[in-house]
Amino acid sequence: MFESDFLERFSRIHPATPFVVWVPVAGFFLVRSALRHDAGPLTMTAMFLLGMFAWTLAEYVLHKFVFHWTSETPAGKRIHFLLHGVHHEYPSDKDRLVMPLLTSVPLSVFFYALFTFVLGRATGEPFFAGFVVGYLFYDGTHYYVHHFVPTTRWGKFLRRHHMTHHHADHDGGFGVSTPLWDLAFRTMPSKKK
Repeated sequence: MFESDFLERFSRIHPATPFVVWVPVAGFFLVRSALRHDAGPLTMTAMFLLGMFAWTLAEYVLHKFVFHWTSETPAGKRIHFLLHGVHHEYPSDKDRLVMPLLTSVPLSVFFYALFTFVLGRATGEPFFAGFVVGYLFYDGTHYYVHHFVPTTRWGKFLRRHHMTHHHADHDGGFGVSTPLWDLAFRTMPSKKK
């Protein structure tokens, strides 16, 4: 992707890295929220689950409007290739299937600030922790459907859904961990395209 070995190194990431980094982060915010007693256990649980659900929408929006943003200018083409085009060119590259920390860390700072500003710290932090766990489900699912053959009906469906997006319909199938928003916004991928 880059002529510089230094930059190339930062474009690759081991698939376990998001879990090593983000599980402790989610745990930290959950434990801190519980120890502060700002919100009861039911509220914390509800906010955590809502955060996971919110991730599914963020996943869809980021994939559709950021990763698949295109421009016909040379700079626009390069940006698209760096953001997501490389994944479509080399979908089995195991070092480029999960989001690099250079992307996920700034996004997490933005989302943490947004959630705590809008919801307040007491409910924003458990919401953020759920959002992070939702992201981990996405990264894990994305890696799984590219490198394994699922045996469950749900796993087979998710793999078929995502592979149709890759190989037949780049304008549909933006949900990876769930097709929920593709169904809601009528962007289910079609094998006919």
